[in-house]
Formats: sequence, C-alpha cells, structure tokens
Amino acid sequence: MNDTASTLDWPAHRREVRPWRQMHRAGTRDDRTLREISVSLPPFIADRTLSLDSSLAADLETAMRQITALDAAHDSTLRALGLLLLRTESVASSKIESVEASLDDYARALHGIRANASAVSMAAATAALDSMIHNVSPGRPITLDDIITAHALLMADEHSEAHYAGRLRDMQNWIGGSDHSPRAALYVPPPPDTVPTYMTDLLAFANRDDMPALAQAAIAHAQFESIHPFTDGNGRIGRALINTILRRRRATTHIVVPLASALVAHRERYFELLGAYRDGQVRPLLASFARACRTAAAEAATTATRLSEIPSEWRSLAGPVRAGSAAAKLLDLLPTQPIVSSEDACSGVDAPRSSVFAAISRLHDAGVLRPLTDRKRDQVWGAGAILDELDDLSLRIAHASQ
Repeated sequence: MNDTASTLDWPAHRREVRPWRQMHRAGTRDDRTLREISVSLPPFIADRTLSLDSSLAADLETAMRQITALDAAHDSTLRALGLLLLRTESVASSKIESVEASLDDYARALHGIRANASAVSMAAATAALDSMIHNVSPGRPITLDDIITAHALLMADEHSEAHYAGRLRDMQNWIGGSDHSPRAALYVPPPPDTVPTYMTDLLAFANRDDMPALAQAAIAHAQFESIHPFTDGNGRIGRALINTILRRRRATTHIVVPLASALVAHRERYFELLGAYRDGQVRPLLASFARACRTAAAEAATTATRLSEIPSEWRSLAGPVRAGSAAAKLLDLLPTQPIVSSEDACSGVDAPRSSVFAAISRLHDAGVLRPLTDRKRDQVWGAGAILDELDDLSLRIAHASQ
C-alpha cells in the first residue's frame, strides 16, 4: 500500500499490551510481580510517501548542497579530511551514549592499545561506521548483513554482550525505568519476534531513491532507534546508518557528515525528537537534521582549510627538510596516518631505519609529533595538530549548535 503522509501527519506508533515475566528473579517486588507491559509498534514505512512543505524542502536541499560541496572540494586534503570526519563522528556518537575518553586515549585505542575501555569502545564505533559506509555504493543496497557486521565490530570487546554481538535481539528490551523489568520504562520497543519483519521493512525504505536523501536518512535513523534491534549499541549503529544512506545516495562519496557533534550538544533535545517521531511528529526531526547538517558542513569546511595549512606549518617548525629525506617522507605520511608507531613509520617511509628514527626524533623535538605511549620500543606517536583539530572541530560544531 502506498500511503501519502505530510510531515505533520506521520503515523504514530501503536501500543499493544503483552504478557511479561522476568527471566531472572531480581529487583523490587514490583519488578518481580510485573505481568503485563505496553510495547510500542512502529508503523511500517517501506512504501510510505513523504510530502514535504516548501520551507522544509528548501532547508533540506540547502543542507545537501553544503554537504556535496564539501565532499567535492579540497582535493589535496580529501583523504585526510575523510579520516578525520569519520573519527569525529564516531567519538561524538559515542559521547551521546555517555562513552567518554580523552583524545589521546582514543588515539591509542585506534592503534590497538586497550588500556581504556571507553576509548576502545570509541575505536570500535569508528570501525563499525567505516565498515557500513564502505560496504555500500549507488548500485548496491544496504543489507541486514552490513548492519550485523558493523554491530559485531562495535561490540567485539564488550564482554558482557559477547553473546549478542552481531545478532538481532531475541529478548524484550526497554529504555529507562527499572534495570530489572520494563516497569516505568520511558520506551518499550516492539517485541523480539517482530524485529526481523521490521528490519526488512526499514531496509526497503533505506534503499529507496525517490525522496530527499537527508530526510530519508533522518527517518530511517528514527525508525531504527524505535525498533531497537540489538540488546546494546543501537544508538551508535543507528547513527552510522545516517551516513550510510547518504553514501548510498551519493550525497557523499569521500566524507562522513559529523552530525553527532551537533546532536550531542543538545542530547536531551535529540532524544525528545526521537520521542516526537514516535508520536507521529516527523517535521521537528527533519528540521533539526537540516540545521545540524548545515552546521557540521560549515565547520568541516573550516577543518578542510586547516588541514591544507598544517603541512606547511610542520615544515616551518621542523626547519629546512631535504626533498626525499626520511623527514620529508614522514611529513607526507602524517596527514593520512596521524597516529603511527615507530614500526609503522619504518614500514611507511622508504628509508633506512636509522634515518626514520632520526626523523621521528627531529619531528618530536620540533613539536610536530607527540608521544602517545611511554614505551621504550615501538613508541606510538600522534601528529598533534591533526589530533587537536579533531577535538576542535567537535567543539566548534557544538558551540555553533547552541
């Protein structure tokens, strides 16, 4: 059935009472004696037509133009920009879930150092997003396997969730309320037996080509969060789906849009927008995503300019560098590999090991590289200016979103 819905008349979720019994005895007496719960049943959206008012359509189109312009420009720094935006989005998406770690801890985790669990989780979110966006193309649909694979990457180091990594849930979950039952929950997603059907419907919607890409991505994200198909990690995978849809629709080809940095600045407002979607109000969600995209694209363009300036600043700090020397080759490597171990540098720079180590020492003394570990062997180094720009971009987006 092909329904037409305006942005002011999106179908609200239905509610249905289902029997409930605890699997494991825990919590208060009220938890243990709970026998019924009211679950939410999202609408099916695979064939639903979205009718946008002219003002909102213009806002979405403006946001898309800024994104595509950013994606098409800055040829010389595009790969470095793409990597930095990927990491910015993953860090901010993790922060929405209250996963916090320092930038240096995150950089260490990206290099496989697992001393900080939150940083490891951020690195896993980066791997999950990278997996999703690189598995799609205009001729290839987003599949459930893509989402399952990304979830397995995200939860790979979450030992308490190991059994459910890369698996749709087979139990009832809920948001808020008691830890031991859905009593007083803020939201109870659909029952587990409905999840496969809902995911099939969602993917059919996500793979359409007949609506504005940003509106499609926002609605698909809200629908994913409503289905809540996993026991954990739903927010980060659901936000990864946004950029995956933009990539499949060719709104982007090289970058990700750091939307989460804008969303985390108004975390409670973001959750309210998801709640409004469940009540049948989709316009606030779309308008908010349009604003967030414009902000993110504008600040990312500033970052692109900054990345183009950093190599010359490094050369000023390091002093005269002979063309073809180990130091020159290392400086060429750093924009796209700003986190390197000593062994990485030796592998990536075509020069004698002694020359590479001398170049590392020189760039450290000049303030280009900073140590991220205190190892005596195979030290891990970070290109300070690029790591600082990663942090600064998130702060600028958050500030501009106020």
